[in-house]
Amino acid sequence: MGRTRLIPALLAAVVAIAAAVVLATGSLSGSGGKAASSSASAPVCLPSTLSHSAKLSGLDVDVSPAPGTDTANPHTQISFLGVAPAQIEDVSVVGQRSGRHAGRLEAYSQGDGASFLPDTPFDAGEWVTVGARIDAGGAGASRGGTANASATNGGKPVSFGFRVDSPYSTVGAPPFPNPQAAPADYQSFDTLPGVQAPVLSVTVPDRDPTAGEVFTTNGPGPGQYGPLIYDPQGRLIWFDHLPAGETAEDLNVQSYEGRRDLTFWHGKVLSLGFGQGEDVVLNSRYQTVAKVAGGNGLQADLHDFQIAPDDVSYTTAFNAIRCDLKPVGGVSDGVILDTAVQEIDMRTGLVRWEWHSLDHVGASESEVQAPKTATPWDWFHINSIDVQYGNANRPGNIFISARSTWAGYQLEGGSGDVLWRLGGLESSFKMGPGTETAWQHDGRILTSGDVTFFDDGSNPPIHRQSRGLLIALDVRTHQARLISAYTHTNPALLAPSQGNMQTLSDGNAVVGYGGVPAISEFAPGGSLLFDAHLPYDMSFYRAFRFPWSGRPSSPPAILANLNNTGEETIVHVSWNGATAVSSWRVLAGQRADSLQTQAESPSSGFESSTTLPKKYAYAAVQALDAAGHVLGESKPVKTIAYAAALPAAKQSG
Repeated sequence: MGRTRLIPALLAAVVAIAAAVVLATGSLSGSGGKAASSSASAPVCLPSTLSHSAKLSGLDVDVSPAPGTDTANPHTQISFLGVAPAQIEDVSVVGQRSGRHAGRLEAYSQGDGASFLPDTPFDAGEWVTVGARIDAGGAGASRGGTANASATNGGKPVSFGFRVDSPYSTVGAPPFPNPQAAPADYQSFDTLPGVQAPVLSVTVPDRDPTAGEVFTTNGPGPGQYGPLIYDPQGRLIWFDHLPAGETAEDLNVQSYEGRRDLTFWHGKVLSLGFGQGEDVVLNSRYQTVAKVAGGNGLQADLHDFQIAPDDVSYTTAFNAIRCDLKPVGGVSDGVILDTAVQEIDMRTGLVRWEWHSLDHVGASESEVQAPKTATPWDWFHINSIDVQYGNANRPGNIFISARSTWAGYQLEGGSGDVLWRLGGLESSFKMGPGTETAWQHDGRILTSGDVTFFDDGSNPPIHRQSRGLLIALDVRTHQARLISAYTHTNPALLAPSQGNMQTLSDGNAVVGYGGVPAISEFAPGGSLLFDAHLPYDMSFYRAFRFPWSGRPSSPPAILANLNNTGEETIVHVSWNGATAVSSWRVLAGQRADSLQTQAESPSSGFESSTTLPKKYAYAAVQALDAAGHVLGESKPVKTIAYAAALPAAKQSG
């Protein structure tokens, strides 16, 4: 593969800045966490075999931790999936050192399994033996289905074991730097003191209005963090400004309990290149309706959160563990970042199923060299989960993308076995011209069977520019053929991290460039339908387009102040997240309980202002839709003096 060509000086500066906040690629200079002991070897964690099927022999039941794994967290639960809870009997859990564990069996709300929750954690490094009786003769439940809850003849005895890993503390790992943004990079508002929302600059006007609004986030990097929605003209619709130290990533629109809701991750992004936090679901009134924090001792990671039917979700998780890395050229007292997919019951928080990269993919497939110190080795770096659906709309196989192996993996639903690889050192397909990726993100399988990626092509640079790829797979001949490559020209963009490709229902492609925070929409033939970007010293994880209708549960924000002569009243108003406001009705008076309509003015963007040619003591506003119906109204506020309404900088100017 060729090296990147020279790019314009401006873009080179952009890439250099974005690279400073790149999500780690395994070449970090420090461990960021508690140092592993250098006086002795770390435990063996690289498996001698990659055969770790989660399916119990002779039963249509999947268990986790997977039998024979070395990657179970000390705080793991033991999951039984595919059978009615009442058909799971006599669960026995015994640690080699910690002894017999008391606990309780809790059912999944979907009725197709249960988790045994030990009362105390396991010891690091110990072998754990699990025994149970499962009624194989009853009316079982398929994955995601329901089952007859009646047990019958005592059940079939089953037994399996797993080893507990040796966690490596990341408590000392710092977050990415978050400097103040340049004043030209953000917009501020009279009605939202302290909020500095990033500016979205539209460079190619929208030619596909049906695609909807722009959904993204800011960070890591300069400026305030939080999920963001803009209209296609670049005007802010919603910004949920997060407290210092918290980052939001992966703002999306998904179906949850029959509604179109917002989903995103928020938490702490470690300089190691992953997140520790929780996934959040908000309804169209921006109220929290669900949270998923991860399980089995691991916190939800930023890289993906997918909601399946029946309140089942899939999330990524990173697990830093001590590991002897000498077999792959590292150090004996090494640290490795194992990555996991967790299937979670959103109603109960129970982990229904868990998959680990170390159980199924050889560490020798990594494109990142094992470090010669105790620096955590980000050998795999999962960055997307794509769930396919089978009969009765039940989750089936799962396609994942791994940045550090340059490959996508099709996992068999249930067992977790790798069915095939696309790209990387062990590809199951012959990669046709233009199909090979490097440091890619966001692998998806379309209903046609074609595959999409966002091919970063960098860091370090491997390709000339980042691309959105559409690849056809011939499973009979094992050939991968390039259908389309969507690239940004003038300038060519090379993203050092992050990014995504969204395929719209009409075949158009939305490409988010992540570390170079541009978002473009292309027609199937490659013509540019829309182009915009955040300030180039910022970054985002993904960017999408969706039609969206929001009506906040909170009232509009209002500020009323007298002008500099003290004879006129200026009313400023915004309603963070509202999409249907056509105009504002302004009410004012000398008493808060006797306000009268004084003016109506069209909405002029995120924040609107109206000047009343008279001095009023109180003011309020009503938001009106295009038909004149009241959508919401503020409480009356007391009018303040001109000087009090302005920041100190404006007063002195």
